[in-house]
Amino acid sequence: MDKMTSCPQMIYSLNNIYNELKKDQEIWDLFTKKEEYNPKKFNKYDRLSYKSICQKNILVPIVSEFLIKKGFYAEYEDNKKFAIFLSHDIDDINFSNRQLFRSIIPYPFHRDHLGSIRFISSYLKKEKPYINFKKIIELEKKYDVTSSFFLLASNDDIFGKKYQLEEIQNEIGYVLDHKCEIGLHTGFFSFDDLQMIKTEKEKLEKISGKKVVGVRNHVYRFKIPKTWKLLYQAGFEYDSSLGYYDMIGFRNGMCHPYKPYDILENKKIEILEIPTCIVDITMFSYMKLNPINAWNYIKNLIDTVEKLGGVLSILWHNWTFSFPVSYAGLFNSEWTKLYEKILEYGYKKNAWLTNGKAISDFILRNF
Repeated sequence: MDKMTSCPQMIYSLNNIYNELKKDQEIWDLFTKKEEYNPKKFNKYDRLSYKSICQKNILVPIVSEFLIKKGFYAEYEDNKKFAIFLSHDIDDINFSNRQLFRSIIPYPFHRDHLGSIRFISSYLKKEKPYINFKKIIELEKKYDVTSSFFLLASNDDIFGKKYQLEEIQNEIGYVLDHKCEIGLHTGFFSFDDLQMIKTEKEKLEKISGKKVVGVRNHVYRFKIPKTWKLLYQAGFEYDSSLGYYDMIGFRNGMCHPYKPYDILENKKIEILEIPTCIVDITMFSYMKLNPINAWNYIKNLIDTVEKLGGVLSILWHNWTFSFPVSYAGLFNSEWTKLYEKILEYGYKKNAWLTNGKAISDFILRNF
């Protein structure tokens, strides 16, 4: 394999992990998510919660640990030890009525009441502080990193109307000009409809002028193995939808990118999965963590993935960077600082801090 100077070199084959994993039934069942083939506990949004699944040690990448012990390992050039995949789901650029409602009602998990007042003021003035892509990129440039921006191409949503891509065409250009990635955030109603997904992908490609290779499903709607098959048929090279909306961690025990395996057809699915591990709103709304406690989880996960030479996926929504109006005043300024703390810690640990396309391109090109 040719040596590279700017990217990590991962020394394990995507094609021969299956035989090794099949030697341990418990590990194999976790890797393939066997229990999710016939789930009985989808919630009202047609998605599975962590609480409904019998998975132990979700904060430990058990399958990756197993592979490492069997001789699989990742080696990084330029003294890089592991990778951190940075991403942002752009769910909103405008204030929704749902967010307005949440800013008025005194929810017990409000952290910043002044933020709610400023949110209402901004709402009445029709301001758009969620169009903050430049702010995010400027922060990331301090650490010489790039990230992925997953955009909705449909404004139909269960939580109210979303945005039109035409509204952020200049921002899309800015993202691409700064070597970041534009990926598709599938619409709420399209995640299991192949034609709708294709239409959204084509629309995003037309407006961005770039081929779209990465995808993440909105609000983690995901059905195993159907979703992987649909996304592959739609022309995506990688997906990053595998995660629980209500718990951070490793949904199938992997902290390395991999190609999924369909146990019904007894063959791999030709799409790269880069599982999402850490999500801002998951820690805030579902785990009820404050920034200090959230950092303790994040630091431990970074350290864990570093030891295994894996890839840690981080999702920080754009509205988290818009304090004091961040998601109706629910996020205080410490949540923005927490993202920079991740960048700083990863940079000091010599991680490859990058976007999903860069990781996918490298792996698929070399393995």
